[in-house]
Amino acid sequence: MNMAEGEWDIITGNHAAALAAKLARVGVVAAYPITPQTTVVEYLASFVESGYMNAEYIRVESEHSAMAAVIGAAAAGARTFTATSSQGLLYMAEVLHWAAGSRTPVGMAVINRSVGPPWNIHVDHQDTMSQRDTGWLQLYVSSNQEVLDTIIMMYKVAEHPEVMLPFMVCLDAFVLSHTFMPVNVPKQEEVDDFLPPYRPRHWMLDPSDPISFGNLVFPDDEYQEMRWSIDLSMRRALEVIEEVAEEFSEKFGRYHGGAIMKYRISDADYVILTSATLASEAEVAVDMMRDEGLSIGLLKLRSFRPFPHHSIRENLQGKKGVIVIDRSISFSSGGPIGTEVRSSLYDVSGAPAVVNYITGLGGRDITYNDVIAMSKDAISRISTGRLRKPYYWHKLKQDYQRIELAEEVVS
Repeated sequence: MNMAEGEWDIITGNHAAALAAKLARVGVVAAYPITPQTTVVEYLASFVESGYMNAEYIRVESEHSAMAAVIGAAAAGARTFTATSSQGLLYMAEVLHWAAGSRTPVGMAVINRSVGPPWNIHVDHQDTMSQRDTGWLQLYVSSNQEVLDTIIMMYKVAEHPEVMLPFMVCLDAFVLSHTFMPVNVPKQEEVDDFLPPYRPRHWMLDPSDPISFGNLVFPDDEYQEMRWSIDLSMRRALEVIEEVAEEFSEKFGRYHGGAIMKYRISDADYVILTSATLASEAEVAVDMMRDEGLSIGLLKLRSFRPFPHHSIRENLQGKKGVIVIDRSISFSSGGPIGTEVRSSLYDVSGAPAVVNYITGLGGRDITYNDVIAMSKDAISRISTGRLRKPYYWHKLKQDYQRIELAEEVVS
């Protein structure tokens, strides 16, 4: 393993996202502000204005227009980038489908923020989880270094000829976006060697050779087959994510995991499975519970789309239980991650019991102490057979918790 030189700096997650776009030699940036994303596009504006970054910077009138602009630029052969959050991502919803359906490998940083009402600018994952079926690759990160590295890696994944899909790199509002951390910023020439210029392999818009795309089709045309091709590319992306992560590790000396990252699970009876910054809290919780003699480990989920069903089955088979912690809710169904984990383990011999917790919504602070509490509660439920519900809420206020407990007794 080589260790790239680079330079160390103490920067925010939003600054890291902007630097990653610069290092990836993005040619077109479409910008619209929304808290807590705004400083991403402000950093990019200063990069372009000062000549530090060679790109077209397009100031648009809405998030919908921002996405439309980068789709058009990508279709014309440019590497593109934008950033958004919460309601801004939801305003993009229509054109998110267009980006995937037209197979444009657009890059976007999404600063995960609660969706209103009530109005809230703090972290949960409802915004991106609600867009999980748009055909976008979704990677969740837990440090500012991982923000920078993952955006660079995901351009290589998204532009792979067997993928050609847009991607989101998702980072927690304020916990990463506005928090300063040491980050190793690689040299431009090293990134250039890792990530070659974007060259569309299928088609691109060219005034001298006009074509149309996204046109009208009828039921007996290939609409269904195009959806099949997106699904196939999403599944193939899992292998590409692993390959690119390994290649990045060899060149830069940093490995964040591919679709998943394992921590002390080889000899564990119980496994915590979560994502983003909750996974960092879970690492601390695992170490503390190990010191107490509890046999527990962590499976950090980096890629939610594509979802690594095979890796989940492989790493959880034979365990006694898995504690899945979601920072979003699919109402009446549980957490999106919990639902996917249960799907992965369906009809698997020796599958562990799954205990799913919903917590941390609206930015409610969840620490390693909460992870320990959920883990011990889950282990108690599994060992005593008290798995009465498909999911449980953690850290509700007292009056609400009383109602929730009464519901559990009824169930």
